[in-house]
Amino acid sequence: MLVLNTGSSSVKAAAYPYATPGAPLWKGCITGIGGAALYEAKLGSAAGERMSLGEGMPQTHGPLIRWMLKRLRHEMPSLNIVAAGHRVVHGGREFDGPVLIDDEALETMHSLSELAPGHQPHNLSGIHAIRDTWPDIPQVACFDTAFHRSQPRVAQLFALPRRFADEGILRYGFHGLSYEYIASVLPRHAGEKANGRFIVAHLGHGASLCAIHEGRSVATTMGFTALDGLMMGKRCGSVDPGVILHLLRHQGMNAQEVELMLRRESGLLGISGISDDMRDLVDSDDPHAREAIDLFVYRIVSQVGALVAQMGGLDGLVFTAGIGEHSPLIRDEVIKKLAWLGMRLDPAANTAGAVRISTQDSDLPVFVIPTDEEGIIAEHTRALAYEEMSVTA
Repeated sequence: MLVLNTGSSSVKAAAYPYATPGAPLWKGCITGIGGAALYEAKLGSAAGERMSLGEGMPQTHGPLIRWMLKRLRHEMPSLNIVAAGHRVVHGGREFDGPVLIDDEALETMHSLSELAPGHQPHNLSGIHAIRDTWPDIPQVACFDTAFHRSQPRVAQLFALPRRFADEGILRYGFHGLSYEYIASVLPRHAGEKANGRFIVAHLGHGASLCAIHEGRSVATTMGFTALDGLMMGKRCGSVDPGVILHLLRHQGMNAQEVELMLRRESGLLGISGISDDMRDLVDSDDPHAREAIDLFVYRIVSQVGALVAQMGGLDGLVFTAGIGEHSPLIRDEVIKKLAWLGMRLDPAANTAGAVRISTQDSDLPVFVIPTDEEGIIAEHTRALAYEEMSVTA
């Protein structure tokens, strides 16, 4: 099975055994799409390759995905791809779980592109690339919004005239595949407590929090689009709607300029004026970098408090994704500000990146669990593709 996880400026891919679950046979990744693109690949446990995709190479998602698929077939000529699975950011109201992709489903996914313009078209370019390369294999779409469809209606509503909710203007939430994976493996680490009230902090270039009770999403910080909630690498997070109106009316900006600012010029990059990469900011002695870090932590702590209130308590916290998994500083500062909840950090475990970073006498456990969106896509693809091929046979 081939899994594609296509982001706004990257493509992660992995080939998994189809018959039974197992580690990837091959992994590939293209980062920096639209700029200095870089390709990395690894066959099983063998040493990987790394190459810059510079002049003469395509610099957009569709052609680069096709190039990567062609290279995969060259590197592993005996590989027999029988199914493919994809991360698709927005499923709207129409999709509350993974689906086999047919023409009707693909058309519906295209119609949702305006709700996630920085991601959805790129997700769908991967589906078309697979269709062109292996036209007869079943493909499965796995949606970042689907995990949150278990939320109560009140958690999905905006306080706007009812007709807008009826038209689909709702709080959808994102990063659902990551949260689904964490919920599936949490019992290994938290035991019986895993069915309790957990907050998972998916902190990467895109960032959000999810309140999970009994393995199901009950609230999350992202809303109608992936702009809402926490401060992110280049995205603003929650902002007073009046600011947008002010920019349109009094700053001479048009809608396109405001959208570009909110999506590409804000967040860590906007506040620091230095970088959208947390690693750069942590290493910098510029006071603007420190202010960006402080605001990032402030927003996390504020939103954790809101989610704890919605669940009526908390039984544990999980950090995941790039910053969550790799930044001891951010974890340390967040936990210190949440000490009132009964969390106590083990500094040595935190520095070492241990799975459990809270002390043994901490009232609440705190974990660092690497996410695996490709793995959860592979599980769904295996199940639905097997069913489809069995019916066809």
